[in-house]
Amino acid sequence: MTEKISSLNDRYFLSNGAKMPTIGFGTWQTPDGDVAKNSVIDAINAGYRLIDTAAAYGNEESVGKGIKESGINRYDLFVTTKLWNDKHGYQETIQAIDESLEKLGLDYLDLYLIHWPNPKAVRDHWAELNAESWRAMEDQYKAGKLRAIGVSNFRREHMDELLKTASIRPAVNQIYLNPSDMQEDVVSYNNELNILSEAYSPLGTGGLIGNKTVSEVAEHYGKTPAQVLLRWSLQHQFAPLPKSVHTDRIKENVDIFDFVIDEEDMKTLDGLHGAADLATDPDKTNF
Repeated sequence: MTEKISSLNDRYFLSNGAKMPTIGFGTWQTPDGDVAKNSVIDAINAGYRLIDTAAAYGNEESVGKGIKESGINRYDLFVTTKLWNDKHGYQETIQAIDESLEKLGLDYLDLYLIHWPNPKAVRDHWAELNAESWRAMEDQYKAGKLRAIGVSNFRREHMDELLKTASIRPAVNQIYLNPSDMQEDVVSYNNELNILSEAYSPLGTGGLIGNKTVSEVAEHYGKTPAQVLLRWSLQHQFAPLPKSVHTDRIKENVDIFDFVIDEEDMKTLDGLHGAADLATDPDKTNF
């Protein structure tokens, strides 16, 4: 645990030396068009400097418009997107990176991730395809199109397969991560390999917001359940990715730097395993 993260200006240092904001703005299930564009503008105005999207979300173009219309200096922003399951392989990954850059209106990405390790359609040769995709990502990293590369939803066995052929170790593993499922084995292995654990669904897909224990802890600190869950994530040195399309919630979710959850309450929150959804098994997805 750490209590050192004290403002939106704090950064994590990735294994390659890149600096990444400690909290980001997620855009999963954010409708394409004005909703996505305006929510990104609102997030940037609220102080977020990490914007997370994915080819699979279908909103990269609108996210890119939001970035452009916000007027922010590109170099002050950390933009992440992800390789979808139908683009695994060397040439396919090169093409996917270029397509994402074009849709986002950017000439480089701060972080690019393999979204899932073992898509249903390639279960008989997933490791080979991951190796080829990773080789493409390494080449694009060396070419300057990607500032950092990583993975998402990878467990220990997927990481081990990737590392057999990788010349660059993943900088980030973005996983489902909240008190309902702390994925201790994955996080422990990430830490061992100096890979940052980035937390999607930090509120347990909303399932922890109404939890009695979370609400009691939140009341103790004069904060909302969402703010407590996001602060919990930071104090574990995760990088949470809250999402919202409501301006007030977008602002509220980064108002988490004026309090520290004490050790006893952290342990209480740690004990909420199964209180909401658990992580999806990446080897049993139907996509």
